[in-house]
Amino acid sequence: MPRDNPDWIIERRRDLGERIADLRVAAHHTQESFCEVTGLSRRNLQRIESGEGDPRYGDLLRIAAALDQRISVLVDC
Repeated sequence: MPRDNPDWIIERRRDLGERIADLRVAAHHTQESFCEVTGLSRRNLQRIESGEGDPRYGDLLRIAAALDQRISVLVDC
């Protein structure tokens, strides 16, 4: 993660990751089963859920579809 990001971006990234993890668990998915559904690598999912990764838009679309949610729910718009 670039060090030049302001704290608010880092916090929002963590919030996004926590929201995705919470929704994934509520949908009864392990990280492994969720990766199978979304096509994401486990490492990529781990980085997103921990707030370390900066997910691509396509990744967010796949995650939202797998969770049967709108992307705005993930990013809390």
